Amino acid sequence: MLYLLGFKIGFLEIRLWDIVDISLVAVLLYQVYKLMKGSMAMRVFLGFVFFYGFYFLVKSLQMELLSNILSYVMSGGILALIILFQNEIRKFLLMVAKSMSDFWHRNSNPIFRSFYKNQANGKSGTSPSLNAVVEAAREMSFSNTGALIVLSKNSELRMIASSGDLLDAMVSKRILMSIFYKNSPLHDGAVIIHDDRVVAARCILPVSENSDLPAQFGLRHRAAIGMTESSDVLVVVVSEETGQISLVRNGEISHNLSVQEIRRRLNAYLSTENNLREEIKQVEKIIKKELEEVEKEKKEGSTS
Repeated sequence: MLYLLGFKIGFLEIRLWDIVDISLVAVLLYQVYKLMKGSMAMRVFLGFVFFYGFYFLVKSLQMELLSNILSYVMSGGILALIILFQNEIRKFLLMVAKSMSDFWHRNSNPIFRSFYKNQANGKSGTSPSLNAVVEAAREMSFSNTGALIVLSKNSELRMIASSGDLLDAMVSKRILMSIFYKNSPLHDGAVIIHDDRVVAARCILPVSENSDLPAQFGLRHRAAIGMTESSDVLVVVVSEETGQISLVRNGEISHNLSVQEIRRRLNAYLSTENNLREEIKQVEKIIKKELEEVEKEKKEGSTS
């Protein structure tokens, strides 16, 4: 039956599954290309392609001595690729895991389906930390105070947080402004915010290795891009030179945003977890109420 779902081009028989196979490989290669585009990894990858092409050329010409030497070098090629492209492999796996998680949440659980339906209709909650971050960023923009604020909705980023000073404080406008005050001992570095708490300050972020970034991007912006390339976070950057506020997500930076646009994007990022928490609380209340009614009916049945 599967062979009937195909056609022939001369002597070549093409099945439906061959088309699906080629399409999946094309999508995979395109995603890999997107991850490596503009980075040093692309140049290294092209170097490997050239090296392998040279090896097959030498082997086809039956140059035994050189082909044997190259074969020993290539025997550790897979391990070398994993070591050299560990950042890109991690990004790809994170991207696949995030896509699968979003698909599962959207389709498998009625709670998530209800949440995403409400979110699509514009019914989203507001995080307590959102207003504090927006107001602090606006004030620091007016005074040209440099700032780097990382908002994470999935984890506390303990590895990154451990590179700075742990705080575990409630998020507020005054705390953020005092941290990034130019004479503060905590101002040099990034602040990590998770679950409406300032997890740590003076944290060191991974710097992006993308060679295509504009020259005007300083270390603060490059660190924000590098952080979002390896983690599902949103980073708020306030430029010390221009006072412009930028948002960085998934390695892409948006410049010179209005306060309203910053608030909207922060809310879109943070509302997923906050609304989900509210949905879970509501379900817990319903389950608790149902259990109380069941216990009440049992007691009434036993007394009668």
